[in-house]
Amino acid sequence: MFAKKYHGLVFSFVMSLLMSALMSLVITLLHIGIRPGVFLDWVKAWGLSWIIAWPTIVAVSPIVNWIVKRLVQEDTLNA
Repeated sequence: MFAKKYHGLVFSFVMSLLMSALMSLVITLLHIGIRPGVFLDWVKAWGLSWIIAWPTIVAVSPIVNWIVKRLVQEDTLNA
């Protein structure tokens, strides 16, 4: 388990793994189709895409949070 202060890094790590895996799989299958060796091609593409994805998510998360804060309305209680 990680301390709460690492929430952002752990979130970005897991998000980057899942998103890069799914996106690289779809793109690999679209480009070369299902054939012998496709798994290895996908794993190579996934590795490269994850190397780009994780630092990108870490870098842009503050900007995305800033934008989302301005797009999402605060909850207000009508008593």
